[in-house]
Amino acid sequence: MKKNIGILMIILGAIVLVISYFMQWVDNNIVQFSALALMILGLIAHIVITRRIK
Repeated sequence: MKKNIGILMIILGAIVLVISYFMQWVDNNIVQFSALALMILGLIAHIVITRRIK
């Protein structure tokens, strides 16, 4: 589970973006930036964990 946390954070960020689109929250910057932060942190976590495993 630990090695998949980065991918799960990226997917969660994408889900937040899709939900915010359908709920008409596209003008709410807090939701958009939180999804962006989740995706960036997930990408960084994935890279760090992948490099430590190999």
